Amino acid sequence: MRLTIKKSINDEEIIAGCLKSKREDQHALYEKYSAKMLGVCCRYLKNPEEAEDLMISSIMKVFEKLEQYKAEGSFEGWIRRIVINECLTHLRKNKSMYMAVDVENAEREPDYKLLSDRLVEEDMINLIQGLPDGYRTVFNLYAIEGYSHKEIAENLGININTSKSQLSRARALLQLRLIEAEKIVDQKIVDQ
Repeated sequence: MRLTIKKSINDEEIIAGCLKSKREDQHALYEKYSAKMLGVCCRYLKNPEEAEDLMISSIMKVFEKLEQYKAEGSFEGWIRRIVINECLTHLRKNKSMYMAVDVENAEREPDYKLLSDRLVEEDMINLIQGLPDGYRTVFNLYAIEGYSHKEIAENLGININTSKSQLSRARALLQLRLIEAEKIVDQKIVDQ
């Protein structure tokens, strides 16, 4: 039996190798970032297979554009920006992000502290995943990625007020779903 020790290489070495089309460095880049970038794609697309396809095509775009990376800021952030742009392009092409659902005002504010104790991260991700495409896209860009409404409007080709409206509706719908989740959890506690 032969023992092999994997050498940990940094981003600079991976980039240099990828620029020389070295397969082992391309594989290292993929291994290092694919899971994180798949998570990004899954936040924008409901279908896991579609998200995986988009992640792979985004990584291919990273290889194509690698010579454009200027080493200003983090390499992961640069890759994330490419992945997000690919997700937005995909959503624009499919026109699915403009579906809207009317949401009535919530009756009361959920107890977020209580909910945070009861809901795990996976539950929150599922609640966000359940949003209509347009709401989910704007919510992700604004609340998670930190984009401004102006940047969102430019990236999605929509009006700034549309971005604000989509975010407001996403928050209202999430609020309703959190209240529903709180009621379900409360009922389970009562039933015990």
